Amino acid sequence: MKKLLLVIISMGFAFGAQAQWQSLFNGKNLKGWEKAGGDAGYEIIDGAIVGISKTGTPNTFLRTEKEYGDFILEYLFKVDEGLNSGVQFRSHTNEKGRVYGYQCEIDPSGRAWSAGIYDEARLGWLYPLTCNPGAREAFRHGDWNKIRIEAVGNRLRTWINGVPAADVLDAQDASGFIALQ
Repeated sequence: MKKLLLVIISMGFAFGAQAQWQSLFNGKNLKGWEKAGGDAGYEIIDGAIVGISKTGTPNTFLRTEKEYGDFILEYLFKVDEGLNSGVQFRSHTNEKGRVYGYQCEIDPSGRAWSAGIYDEARLGWLYPLTCNPGAREAFRHGDWNKIRIEAVGNRLRTWINGVPAADVLDAQDASGFIALQ
């Protein structure tokens, strides 16, 4: 059983000097969130959302009930070795309940593509970190990591621990939910 610990810090709306920040997670319960996909579990432990993997089940997501368009999302995460995960943004579900859309990768493997952008259940990799050694080296194994996602218009950018990671122009989805895999 592998675990992903995640604390949503804040989300910013409106851009410029007067960005308004709000928390997506209250630190106490999963109010405003719902499960989609498989049968893995999510619980709150010490003020963090903890995702617990389950063998033999499809990808499981904990998604926001609301949808978001242009935003800045910042969060902290800590992941067990051997677990591939990510945070969906501007995502959707199809008629079969399968989550699809942009994902900011969480990858503790030797490949080290955390903060790369993957298009879940659709196109695959939009921005792997093959050409960004600085971002690949920024991931901290066994420790907390900070991700920043900026989704403004058709530009999608990510940072890991303050290091620029991905920069994509893609106009497939202008809004959608945020989900933890």
